[in-house]
Amino acid sequence: MNKRDFLKQVSLLGLTASPFIANLERLVSSVEHLSPTQLAGDEDFWEKIRATYKLKPDYINLENGYYCFLPQDTLEHFIEHVREVNYQGSYYMRTVQWDNKKKIAAKLAEMADCGSDELIITRNTTESLDTVIGGVHWEKGDHAVMANTDYGAMRNMFKLVQSRYGIDITSIDVPLHPKNDEEIVAAYESAITDKTRLLMVCHIINVTGHILPIRKICDMAHAKGVDVMVDGAHAFGQFNFSINELDCDYYGTSLHKWLSVPLGAGFLYVKKKNIPKVWPMFAEGPRDPYDISVLNHTGTHPCHTDLGIANAIDYHNMIGSDRKEARLRFIQNYWTDKVRDWDHIVLNTPKERHRSCGIANVGIKGMKPAEMAKTLMDKYKIFTVAIDGHGVHGCRISPNVYTTTKELDVFIDALKDMA
Repeated sequence: MNKRDFLKQVSLLGLTASPFIANLERLVSSVEHLSPTQLAGDEDFWEKIRATYKLKPDYINLENGYYCFLPQDTLEHFIEHVREVNYQGSYYMRTVQWDNKKKIAAKLAEMADCGSDELIITRNTTESLDTVIGGVHWEKGDHAVMANTDYGAMRNMFKLVQSRYGIDITSIDVPLHPKNDEEIVAAYESAITDKTRLLMVCHIINVTGHILPIRKICDMAHAKGVDVMVDGAHAFGQFNFSINELDCDYYGTSLHKWLSVPLGAGFLYVKKKNIPKVWPMFAEGPRDPYDISVLNHTGTHPCHTDLGIANAIDYHNMIGSDRKEARLRFIQNYWTDKVRDWDHIVLNTPKERHRSCGIANVGIKGMKPAEMAKTLMDKYKIFTVAIDGHGVHGCRISPNVYTTTKELDVFIDALKDMA
């Protein structure tokens, strides 16, 4: 994105380019001759990116998967949005609130490569996908398929639907280290029956960082007349993809993770033809049955968060999605390549480069994940999250673009000591 386009986009929201973005633009312009792969290991460049964040010095943060805090540019703009909405009060809410939300949803749709009339802004992945799970026109005996490593909130929503409507549920185990894509597709296919209505699948499994072959799973399921709902909580903003090319029926994500949007923002994509298939979570007035806004009535909401989405996208675009993905892959492989073959170390993330991006999961034989996470924090000042269940026993490691190889060297040495 050039500066003129950037200024044009932010002016739609009454914003001005900040010094942070101006400095970032100059930095990125100085490396445009380098490919994303060449730049991925350039520590000097990424140290300058790190400087756009305000980081707590008490520990090394390797847990960005739950929530990645905002770079200073996004944060300052967000605070200004809070002030401006508060300053205008009801006047803002009754005049431009909805126009701005539509503009930002269109900006998200452009990034996601889907129709702006197929996407709504939500609060998070849970709200997005639970809207679909609870809104499908279920009948007793209908069947749903998911995986044991799927996120608990959505699995619980399926259980609620099961108790309400009497549907059947099958949970499969996704191979941790698959021989090929077909092995993964076959695992889902084996669970499908003639009663299956919906298949839920993670774009990237949150506990292991395993990226699944979504298009192949969708093609298989569609051939059997089954809709596919994708949990993209950790995918959007971490690596490049096109929702149109995935050809899924529903897609939900959280924007406060890898896009570094203020807390309380996500989106739900519903393929246009499927919008009438979903009952709204909350009642709305008369609408065209194909108008996705019917699924987006939640009452008065913190619209300043919506405005912050635009700033987060601008920051993401200024770095460049290709550069960001290449860096995240580089730093994940930087540490996993060094420890994968060590005695007593267990990598719960596939070795093949295309099956993961920034997230990986590592365990130590004979050490419970909770003990491992506590030791990393107490002894080495490294913050992670313990994962212990469904065949995955270890700590999820999710660095971000501000993470340095020096910090990862500390982590690698800690693993060596502990193993």
